[in-house]
Amino acid sequence: MSKKKNSIVSGASIVKLPIIKELRGNLLVAEYDKYLPFVPKRYFLVFDVPSREIRGDHAHKKLHQFLTCIRGSCSIIVDDGNNREEILLNTMELGLYLSPMIWSIQYKYSPDAILLVLASDVYKEDDYIRDYEKFLTAAKNRLIKNV
Repeated sequence: MSKKKNSIVSGASIVKLPIIKELRGNLLVAEYDKYLPFVPKRYFLVFDVPSREIRGDHAHKKLHQFLTCIRGSCSIIVDDGNNREEILLNTMELGLYLSPMIWSIQYKYSPDAILLVLASDVYKEDDYIRDYEKFLTAAKNRLIKNV
């Protein structure tokens, strides 16, 4: 079973993926329902990001994501509206699962960084929350509904 470390941010968790070492080469595994809590419908790579630039800086209403840095490193800030944490992805064994309604910012990319992102759905602009104040309002309203 996967080793998960819960973040202080509700809806974010760090997953340690297994590496199978063989003489013929190594293999990294991430299976649905064992390491991935959703079936990916889309993937994308983020690379050649100047170290001073940020990516992300938004939340999703319904989309789930799984991020792993397959080369180099980058830092991810995750925020649920109440708690905020910085997570360093500096080995391909570490994956970061983000449930919907988590604000995330990716930054501090190393020059060789390649960030792989698996997404639970295809691109839909209306799923994005790009204004942090609107995100905080939506997160607060979601919390009130769940009480």
